[in-house]
Amino acid sequence: MRKIKHQKWVLAALGLGLTAAVACAPAATGATSAPTSAKQSVATHANPGGRLDPYAFLPKVPSFTLTSTTVKNGRPLPTDQRSGIFGAPGGKDISPQLSWRGFPAKTKSFVVSMYDPEAPTGSGFWHWAVANIPATTKSLPLNAGALNSRKLPAGAIQLNGDAGTARYIGGAPPADSTHHYYITVTALDVPSVDVTATTSGALLGFTIGSHTIGRATLIAPTRG
Repeated sequence: MRKIKHQKWVLAALGLGLTAAVACAPAATGATSAPTSAKQSVATHANPGGRLDPYAFLPKVPSFTLTSTTVKNGRPLPTDQRSGIFGAPGGKDISPQLSWRGFPAKTKSFVVSMYDPEAPTGSGFWHWAVANIPATTKSLPLNAGALNSRKLPAGAIQLNGDAGTARYIGGAPPADSTHHYYITVTALDVPSVDVTATTSGALLGFTIGSHTIGRATLIAPTRG
């Protein structure tokens, strides 16, 4: 019970609420469940299946259409889009083809990213991030995320991500676990943001927060 109380205090300090604490704690005899209001609060920030949506705590913005010839929403990452660098069998670290449409008329640039909120790091894992993509760009070809890529539009900046290299790093979920990879195109109301290849994914997210006017995401649940 002492461990549960400690987890409740820590997660409450982080703004995650009592239900998150109980969900993370082992079952204990006689433990009371969290109030219904707390359960409902967490539920509003969850995708189907109960997992937390990493964008749920950001301001709501319009969605638009994101498609891919290589990655299908709700389906696992294909082998080529998994990470041989990180030991996924057959992985080739090839970024997926992406196309988008229906974004807000005031869009002046895009950010493309892939993020795993369930990576065993405590802060998730940024697999790919490209900023300052011109508003005239409506797609990226297969393997645009290669190291020193020549397939990205002029002016685009590919960030190092959490792997420390400016390229796409595929998914590599641990054995017997399922991770949800969020491939996202974010529409901004500015033509560029002040980032470099060494800017972290978290700082990129903070930088674009006040300029985000639309967001489209494909989710690829992938089992290791």
